[in-house]
Amino acid sequence: MTTSPLLPYIAQHYAQVKGHHPTEGRRRWRLRVAQRFWTTVASGTSEDLLHHLGHVIMSAAHTGESNTDPDPLDGVSRDTPELGLLIRTDFSDERAWEAFCARLQDSERKAEPEGGDDADEDASEQGPPFDNMDEEDDSNYDSDEEDAENAPIFRIINPSFPEERALLTDASNLTALRLFNDVDVRRSPPLLRNVKHIYPPNRLVDHHGWQEIYQGKNVWIYDAMSNIDQCVRVVSQSGDMYGTGDLASTGVAHMRTPGQLVYGALKIDFGGVDRWDFNERRRNMTEAEGE
Repeated sequence: MTTSPLLPYIAQHYAQVKGHHPTEGRRRWRLRVAQRFWTTVASGTSEDLLHHLGHVIMSAAHTGESNTDPDPLDGVSRDTPELGLLIRTDFSDERAWEAFCARLQDSERKAEPEGGDDADEDASEQGPPFDNMDEEDDSNYDSDEEDAENAPIFRIINPSFPEERALLTDASNLTALRLFNDVDVRRSPPLLRNVKHIYPPNRLVDHHGWQEIYQGKNVWIYDAMSNIDQCVRVVSQSGDMYGTGDLASTGVAHMRTPGQLVYGALKIDFGGVDRWDFNERRRNMTEAEGE
């Protein structure tokens, strides 16, 4: 397993950041530390970073809180049994949203084994509102592999209060990842044949050999276009292929997919209509470097 270059920065800065911003929570604290890493990348050299990595074993013992500290949104993300998060970011067409939820619910029901529990039947119509996001109930959560296979597929995040909806309205892929996943850093993917390094550098693809990635549950986004095509954005947590023209390299690129999705027995069928959105790619890359 490759050691994260963010670890020594967490060891050095996390406690201080946490002390200065005590009300924010783990994900925002990690983002603040990551920004210090990227500042070093922009102003320093790779040798400086490798020197930091040389101390990672000693510093690892001081990074545990950055993984275990609570976050305000853990109650609707990390601490729930669902395998993925479906986030509503457009609230202009209730009829279209209800139609999509009905299709999704039907797909999930068909994917359930015979005799499955129907207790979650209404889950796709109304996810837990953000006013429940601080609730933590691990009584039904088990990381056991067998339980994971039988876990609900989607946790639908559909806030009801205006201030909560404002937080998610027209949210970018990167915004969603930063709210519901934890940031990390890794080496950028190797260059493909005849492909040059991206310029200007961008942390979501390659910034002097490093790439920003996100860890947590998979994220799917229901946006304004979803009201029309009844599809959702699939958000990538990392870019596994290098290439300035390949959206997979952005780490937050997305494609659109109709309601049949694959988790266990539930099938994702792109049906030939999956497509990358270059405007969303540009939007996320600009947002990433605008910190």
